[in-house]
Amino acid sequence: MTSSDEGGDLPWTPQRQRSSNERLLLDRLRAEGPASRAQLARDTGLSKPTVSSALASLELAGLVREAGTMTPERGRAAVLYAPDPTAGYALGIDIGRAWLRIALADLDGTVVARSDVRNHARTSATLADLVVTSAHRLVDDSGVDADKVAQAVVGTPGVYDADKRRVRYAQHLPGWGRPGLFDQMRQRLGIPLAVQNDANLAALGEYTFGVGAGSRLFVYVMIGTGLGMGVVSEGQLFTGAHGGAGEIGFLPWPGHQKSDTLEDAVSGDAVVAAARSLGMAGPLTAKDVFDAARTGTAPAVKAVQLEGERIAHTVAVVAAVLDPDLVVLGGGVGHSADLLLRPVHETLRALTPLRPKVAPSSLGEDAVLLGAVATALGTARDVAFERRSAH
Repeated sequence: MTSSDEGGDLPWTPQRQRSSNERLLLDRLRAEGPASRAQLARDTGLSKPTVSSALASLELAGLVREAGTMTPERGRAAVLYAPDPTAGYALGIDIGRAWLRIALADLDGTVVARSDVRNHARTSATLADLVVTSAHRLVDDSGVDADKVAQAVVGTPGVYDADKRRVRYAQHLPGWGRPGLFDQMRQRLGIPLAVQNDANLAALGEYTFGVGAGSRLFVYVMIGTGLGMGVVSEGQLFTGAHGGAGEIGFLPWPGHQKSDTLEDAVSGDAVVAAARSLGMAGPLTAKDVFDAARTGTAPAVKAVQLEGERIAHTVAVVAAVLDPDLVVLGGGVGHSADLLLRPVHETLRALTPLRPKVAPSSLGEDAVLLGAVATALGTARDVAFERRSAH
């Protein structure tokens, strides 16, 4: 007998059968929560002796542990089993222009250690060094065995070219596209490292832990230093043929310059530029403009209105191309969605009959970081199982 479920068309050996049974039980426990031997047998269709044998192997390998007992109305108390979250760990890293955020999570997805570090790096080499040293410090201080950290995922502006192993289009991080940079980081980190676009990870974070949960086709629009978008379809990230899906900042925008893009019109810098053109003076950030709008400062109110109208144009384009059931506004500007939603909705009504639900991010500044953790967790769980089953 052969099977193509695991390892192509290799012979279906007793060892592979045992491994398959163990993974089936582990996945059931992770998805549905603690269960007894009898419950697992009913849920999976495996015999009670098979379940007992598989659980014994998983417990010996450190992948499951006893999680209390359940006493039925009649009969003996039954031992409950649950995955052991300490069997492995995942590292999430969010690289932003102002902040570097790092989180270490166990296999249940619980963050056990976290570090938020100001990014004062002025060169790509300095930033890469900050990432590596901060990650090592976090793991060391957490008390977690470094060998148990199975996977790291880093979120970065731009598009990661896996063939050339470099980032493209990260204009706001000078030198970040230098060839060999991430190879050096991988070597120094000592942990398998995957690289993803920050808006894509934010979308996954919001889908896994936030308001995007359960959406069939969900779009996360990141508005901050730049402009990006992540698309999650049926729970899977959609990145396009070359990883560039969602790079909406490159869309042309009818402005004063032929080279004007949507990012020039919708980013945090655009909010500041609009406020200045309307009469606000002095040192300004997008946050300053939104804070002033909340107090009723007229130029700030108008600048926020203009930003909402431009975001509505962005949502209209997305709705026409992708037909999402939900668009979430995130990033630094998206955090002020309480001021933006009204002009967005009003402008959308005037622009298009296609009006998906528009909502603020529920994860705020943690969306990218939690998306990185969620992505790293999938691999870390596989690695923990493969490592244990190899012994």
